[in-house]
Amino acid sequence: MGTAKTITFFFLILTCWVVFISSAAEICFSSACRRTEPLIRFPFRLQNTQPPQCGYPGFDLTCDSKNQTVIEFPFSGKFSVQNIDYGYQEIWVNDPSNCLPQRLLKLNLSGSPFTGVHYQDFTLFNCSFDYRLYRFNPIACLSDSSYTVVATSSIRAARILSASCNLMSTIPVPVQWPYFEQVWSSDLSEDIRLTWAEPQCRRCELRNGRCGLKSNSTSEIECKTQRGKLPRAARYAISMGVGVPAFLIVIGVVIFVCSRGRALATSRRNNQMVEFTASVTPQTIIISGLDGPTIESYPKTVLGESRRLPRPDDNVCPICLSEYKPKETLRTIPACQHCFHAQCIDEWLRLNATCPLCRNSPKHSPPPPQDP
Repeated sequence: MGTAKTITFFFLILTCWVVFISSAAEICFSSACRRTEPLIRFPFRLQNTQPPQCGYPGFDLTCDSKNQTVIEFPFSGKFSVQNIDYGYQEIWVNDPSNCLPQRLLKLNLSGSPFTGVHYQDFTLFNCSFDYRLYRFNPIACLSDSSYTVVATSSIRAARILSASCNLMSTIPVPVQWPYFEQVWSSDLSEDIRLTWAEPQCRRCELRNGRCGLKSNSTSEIECKTQRGKLPRAARYAISMGVGVPAFLIVIGVVIFVCSRGRALATSRRNNQMVEFTASVTPQTIIISGLDGPTIESYPKTVLGESRRLPRPDDNVCPICLSEYKPKETLRTIPACQHCFHAQCIDEWLRLNATCPLCRNSPKHSPPPPQDP
């Protein structure tokens, strides 16, 4: 009789596992080209890793030979992806060959879902003498020993350069943020900042939801609330487990259940002789920090090579005490303009509703603009 129950239980577990395998194949897990690269999820999709239903048309990404994340624009070729902000629907890209100014001369985003967040016109000049001796910052990858290429958005600087240099081109550059003062010169090496309008997932993401395609749909999206999120290691273990033979896993489960059953039987016999009463009073954990949408409403900045900050003297994160480096994402508290690593201040604000430097409460900062 015990053997029959064991066999029945064995096949029940096997059936459940087959159902789990079938459903797990349809789950859209986040992915990345490598540990230090941006996390890839809807609307983006990593080709040959994530199924087509996990992305939106026009948002396919690949990994190059160096495991860098790459996006390809129909009329401008491939660019490396430096960062993705899903809440504000923004992406930062650069040239994988480290000569972004050359790519900007022919940048054409037509045919892609992306456009620049902020544009600023820069004029490029080819000068026969070395302008590095003056106030101009040369574009190294376009210059050589016999001439120097410089770029400026200043009308005054353009007039000075036009007297002795050859005008190459005036191009609109998708800069990271708008320069309210004219830039005397720039090497145009900082990441370009792009955004997309469709699919519209901003409101869903800022509410800590996750966008995705509706079942049996190629363009209609829905917002899914994250009630519980498995750790990244657990998700990786589950995805790897899909490829393990189900029979071996079920055998392990059966052995565990049988041993657990024997242990429970022994425990019941012992409990017949000894009575034990235990009571545990649950403790209430109160977290007085800010909610996710409020934290995400505070502006973020991806540092370029120049590491330009709202406060030039604040070049060290006050939380982790590490110096800011290019390509890192910072977040600013609007009420006091204090900057921190985005990851550091996000964790702090989830537990504390005050700035870690001035202890002022940023709760009353204006909320992000609502989508129409």
